[in-house]
Amino acid sequence: MPIYEYQCNKCGKVTEALRRMAEADQPQPCEHCGHKTTHRMHSVFAAAGSQVELPVGAGCAGPTPSGGCCMGGQCRH
Repeated sequence: MPIYEYQCNKCGKVTEALRRMAEADQPQPCEHCGHKTTHRMHSVFAAAGSQVELPVGAGCAGPTPSGGCCMGGQCRH
């Protein structure tokens, strides 16, 4: 089951919940203040693994996961 993040509409703090995908949009009470109105946040995907620092290519804002530069060295950032 995925972990979803919900931000409280009252206190603004974030609550995490392990839920089924079918339940993702259902309300999740705030664990900080108990307020019942929260909204699901867009979360960043994460995966476990080792991190490798790659050199930044000329004219590139950052390397791609494969080590190359996006757009052949002409990033659009």
